[in-house]
Amino acid sequence: MSITAFGLNCTLKSGDAPSSTQKLLDQLLEAIAGHGATTGSARVADYDVKPGVSADEGDGDQWPELRKRIMDAEILVVATPIWMGHPSSIAQRVLERLDAVLGEIDDDGVYPTFGKVAVAAVVGNEDGAHHVCAQLYQGLTDVGFTIPGGSPPYWVGEAMGSVDYKDLKQTPDKVAETIATIASNAVHLARVLQAQPYPKPKRGDG
Repeated sequence: MSITAFGLNCTLKSGDAPSSTQKLLDQLLEAIAGHGATTGSARVADYDVKPGVSADEGDGDQWPELRKRIMDAEILVVATPIWMGHPSSIAQRVLERLDAVLGEIDDDGVYPTFGKVAVAAVVGNEDGAHHVCAQLYQGLTDVGFTIPGGSPPYWVGEAMGSVDYKDLKQTPDKVAETIATIASNAVHLARVLQAQPYPKPKRGDG
């Protein structure tokens, strides 16, 4: 079974600016690819993603291009830095735009995202990674994604420190172990859901 993973880098930096978020995202996608998956990513700041909660906000909105890649993939990776203790504003916008999925649930109660796996990855120079992952995972499960078991990969430096993840000479062992575990579990879960999709919900008579 072919598996495709698509990553969204929700850094606030556009273009080729060095990004710790991109480094962690690339490491996770490389680990996923090691299990036979095809991978790709996009830096959301390079796209004109309009505010809103529909699939297409018109007027040059480039979210539909990213959304198609999300819907064509079996695994979605949302990578974000921590800002003010929260996911970046771009990550929040991604969640807001994914809200359109709720309007596409079919008459049987099946979400178009059922069978898709989502993984978070977080970097920052302050504590708060668990809180940020909780925010991302709550939003992603609300719109139908399935979360694999295991801690999401994250790295936070010393509070008020000056070292970024991209500046580390070597990936910390615990981060590398977490990347390997979540990559393996994400691909396994995607294959399970591909082979045995969720059943249609049973609706009551009342």
